[in-house]
Amino acid sequence: MATYLDFEYKIKFIQEDIISAQVRHDELALENLQENLDKEVSKIFNNLSPFQKLQLARHTDRPYALDYINLLMRDKYEIHGDRHFRDDAAILCYMGYIGNEKVMVIGEQKGRGTKNKIKRNFGMPHPEGYRKALRAAKLAEKFNLPLLMLIDTPGAYPGIGAEERNQSEAIARNLLELSQLKTPTISVVIGEGGSGGALAIGVADKFAMMRYSVFSVISPEGCSAILWNDPTKAEAATNAMKITSEDLKELNLIDDIIAEPLIGAHRDRDGAAAAIGEYFLEELAKLRSVSEEERMQTRYNKLVGVGAYSE
Repeated sequence: MATYLDFEYKIKFIQEDIISAQVRHDELALENLQENLDKEVSKIFNNLSPFQKLQLARHTDRPYALDYINLLMRDKYEIHGDRHFRDDAAILCYMGYIGNEKVMVIGEQKGRGTKNKIKRNFGMPHPEGYRKALRAAKLAEKFNLPLLMLIDTPGAYPGIGAEERNQSEAIARNLLELSQLKTPTISVVIGEGGSGGALAIGVADKFAMMRYSVFSVISPEGCSAILWNDPTKAEAATNAMKITSEDLKELNLIDDIIAEPLIGAHRDRDGAAAAIGEYFLEELAKLRSVSEEERMQTRYNKLVGVGAYSE
């Protein structure tokens, strides 16, 4: 059963009427209802606040990495384990094809339902998850496969076990190694990009965000708890933190915004997957059109230029 946010309820009623008209085979009513739906979607989604975009990024029906992998990839094979400790289910690594391109895809997976959320640790990877991601990235480099990374995490897992196994070192190692990886790399925030947990698979030649994704150094709830000692002021923190794709693009902290369907990926999974696939293949062609030396220098300039400003 679909879940609707408060500002989506008018859309819910129209979509229910559309289903009823489809059952009755009432083509005239269906045409009018579809026109009304398009108008309502345009009215609502062209005027979203940053907090509403945060809600969409966390929507329970929003596609996760595995959904996109299943929609985009064929002849895929999953890679397990970091060969040091265990297989972290919060990180997925798949080798397969997107279109005619043989690729490696690394993604963070939140999971649905109680059992699956616990299995995936709510999308919060342990150090062994990041080490598995690095192993897959190195494998892609060895066989000259382009790398696509799908970011969707509230952050790296902050538990005692993760700290004992050097969580910060695992993240730092990924930042270093991915910055030097020879193969073309593209990273996309598909939902929620939280702090170092997102950065650990976010260093790439191209860094993009989907229209309704967010990327931040801390969650708005954590920020409001620190600044105002009141987690309920998350909306005010969201507005102040500039975490939406439009804000980050304006600040030159990301390269591109992927135009997922206006109604949101949670209502049109196929359209959202197609948008990611199209962006990946187009940008990959651009990256391959330049020499490896030029591509690596461009990546270096982008990384060292983060935070630069002029008065």
